[in-house]
Amino acid sequence: MEVSQYPAHWEADVVLSDGGTAHVRPIRSADADRLRSFYSRLSEESIYFRFFGPRPRLSDREISRFTNVDYVDRVALIATIGTEMVAVIRYDRIEAGEAEVAFLVEDAHQGRGVASVLLEHLAATAREHGIGRFVADVLPANQKMMAVLKQAGYTAQSRFADGVVRMTLDLTPTETAQEVTASREHRAESRSIERLLSPGSVAVVGAGREPGGVGQTVLRNLLGADFTGPVYPVHREVRAVAGVRAYPSVTAIDGEVDLAVLAVPADGVIEVVKECAEKGVRGLIVVSSGFGETGAEGRARQDELVRIARAYGLRVVGPNCLGIANTDPAVRLNATLAATVPGRGRVGFFSQSGALGTALLQRVAQRGMGISSFVSAGNRADVSGNDLLQYWEEDPQTDVILLYLESLGNPRKFARLSRRISRRKPIVVVKSGGTTQGVPLGHAAPVLGLPDPVLSSLFEQAGVIRVDDLIQQFDVAQLLAYQPLPEGPRVGLVSNSDALALLAVDACARAGLEPRPPVNLGARAGAAEFGTALASLIPDVDAVVAIYMPPIPGGADEVAAELLRASRDSGKPVLATFEGRIGMLPELQVGTVPEHGSIPSYAAPEEAVRALAHVVRYARWLKQPAGVHEEIEDVDTAAARRLVLAGLEGEAPAEIDASELLACYGLTVWPARVVDSPEEAVGAAERLGWPVVLKAADPEAAKRAGTVRLGLSGPDGVREAFAGLREQLGPDAVLAVQRMAPQPAVPTVVGVIEDSAFGAVVSFGLGEVTARLLRDEAYRLAPLTREDAAELVGSPRAAPLLFGEYGYPPVAVEALEDLLIRVGRLADDLPEVARLDLDPVLVGETGVIVLGARAVLSSPEGPRRDGGPRRLG
Repeated sequence: MEVSQYPAHWEADVVLSDGGTAHVRPIRSADADRLRSFYSRLSEESIYFRFFGPRPRLSDREISRFTNVDYVDRVALIATIGTEMVAVIRYDRIEAGEAEVAFLVEDAHQGRGVASVLLEHLAATAREHGIGRFVADVLPANQKMMAVLKQAGYTAQSRFADGVVRMTLDLTPTETAQEVTASREHRAESRSIERLLSPGSVAVVGAGREPGGVGQTVLRNLLGADFTGPVYPVHREVRAVAGVRAYPSVTAIDGEVDLAVLAVPADGVIEVVKECAEKGVRGLIVVSSGFGETGAEGRARQDELVRIARAYGLRVVGPNCLGIANTDPAVRLNATLAATVPGRGRVGFFSQSGALGTALLQRVAQRGMGISSFVSAGNRADVSGNDLLQYWEEDPQTDVILLYLESLGNPRKFARLSRRISRRKPIVVVKSGGTTQGVPLGHAAPVLGLPDPVLSSLFEQAGVIRVDDLIQQFDVAQLLAYQPLPEGPRVGLVSNSDALALLAVDACARAGLEPRPPVNLGARAGAAEFGTALASLIPDVDAVVAIYMPPIPGGADEVAAELLRASRDSGKPVLATFEGRIGMLPELQVGTVPEHGSIPSYAAPEEAVRALAHVVRYARWLKQPAGVHEEIEDVDTAAARRLVLAGLEGEAPAEIDASELLACYGLTVWPARVVDSPEEAVGAAERLGWPVVLKAADPEAAKRAGTVRLGLSGPDGVREAFAGLREQLGPDAVLAVQRMAPQPAVPTVVGVIEDSAFGAVVSFGLGEVTARLLRDEAYRLAPLTREDAAELVGSPRAAPLLFGEYGYPPVAVEALEDLLIRVGRLADDLPEVARLDLDPVLVGETGVIVLGARAVLSSPEGPRRDGGPRRLG
């Protein structure tokens, strides 16, 4: 049976519980010898548990049956590491919605989470074919298999009869099952990064004697950082590099190798990767260039590098990267091309750019800020920012996460992870517009039609602090890493410069903070004056900005010490513009390691205020409830899916009746009758009920001014309006009659876009002409919590019109939020809905009325990214 007979998304690279990787794919008829080899390595106990008796070998008939499946009623998935099969799981349908499941894992790989990840993938495959239950007959002594089935998160039942335990799993995706999957993914991916950043030994492949060579530079930096484990230079010809014994190949090294740094020409990397796999290396850093950044040939070489590495259980940083560093005293790893690595700190730093990495590390060091660990991912062929997020979430040495991103590999996963992690640790992101791989952002990570404001809104929803440049990133990081979070926006200002204090007041006002009148101490104020002023300010504000810019140098150390003393144990953040210097008080020189409570200093008060404003907004987000996805009544997802599938039977994209679709989610669209003559219009009005409106039915024509006639209360008015609109729009214009909605009401617009990277994005804005022209909209990822919906309603600049301001009456905001939650649920359930527009939605004093709706369908290429079982990428 040809490979093309199963969908491409059934294959996946996965991370196992110990951080290693494996490849999951359906079994093929060509796997017969691979299955025989796998079976020969099994213990008698594993065979007994699977077949309920001894079976030394599989017959040719059994091999044929097990490797030839129809990928519908009989499906088998295998896990491979390298060229070897290490596990198999299969289902055989026994009735319409039920299938029998069984799995077998090679003894040497049991306990690595192989069975759990295979079960996730097989369950997803079964659901695609209408199978909702798995049943398994298990011997009572087979506790491992029962544990895998019970701990999958699905509703499980078991009964004992005739010496066998029959277990039944309901495969309906539940919140518990999703939490189990996310938790396992988190532990596995975190562990895989921990293995990279905390190796017991490192090999540098390509470390030659040439001064300034890439390999020798990495080697000398490893030695210079005093790495705590053995370092092995590898070179085909030389016997020693930098005074350290060298080896002709990785396989010739007489000790274990956890991490290998590859600094060989691009065309030699694949061979070295195979050597590393044979040696049992756990991770690779490929600093070599000549891969995806160079074009199609390099991209193919890069794909092959990742394929081979993952197949043998290795994670890859790079290629075309600067390397990685870990300042933990128990590790002291500097496997980078940068001689200067900041000292020990509380900040984890991920940079996609290799070229910028050295400069970034130098800037961090100059500020005296320190880092916990650093990863430069280069082309980000494998290890990405999402992997590092999972590692830093659990790393006790990291309090703040910094990401410099040029593209988003899996935006939907990033949004999910960051929303969770931001509750524990702040994430500060610089998002640039390009990619190191030489292609536009839209090619590296498609964000179809999503402008930058949408991206900012989605970051905001996840609690991510997005800044414009690296300077701002470091400014914010200094404050987050060493000062407490502010409780609110009230800012106290103490200064010995009137002019700088006024600049700070203006900066606070522009940033949405609430500055108190500044305390001006005079140019000659010293430590005592600053200490007294700070002590008096702190109780009545949420943060303090201290400005010390003396006209005559001297006394700085005393003032710094007094600021620290006065702020200590206050529980409120204190920032400074201290002689215009950048760094951390009490000491501002390179090489010092600040402690919690150190005061960040900025070159100008505006920069201090800007950093504080970012942190205030983050602290406000933290105070909001995380929210849960509510159970919604009156939802018929099955009926909605039938409508969608019927709509896609023809050519895509296709438009379907949005009224029917929305009705499946408890939403009613006011009926509008398309009419072709004045008398048809009058008849429609009489059926719908007076008063009515007559309007252009074509969405494009409706955008033109004056295409709606309101408040028509009789036949003569309808006839006159019909004639007027036909004259204005043309004799073939399509017109519609609709009942007049009650007034007063605020017109709004609700929309959905299905993005190939992010998934479903819900938009909201007001329907006023000015708001439309200015694109005054807010965005959130579906599905929406109650808190998401409230933020969506309140985010547009024109939102005060909904809350009783500027002469408008307050409207039914809760009803609007309910509508948004239902639309978000629809969008999340149905990825085939490429676009959904509710325009307008009138929000009155007692409820909402949907006057117009349009739904466009498109066939998705496969499941949403991050929408199914665990997979890399």
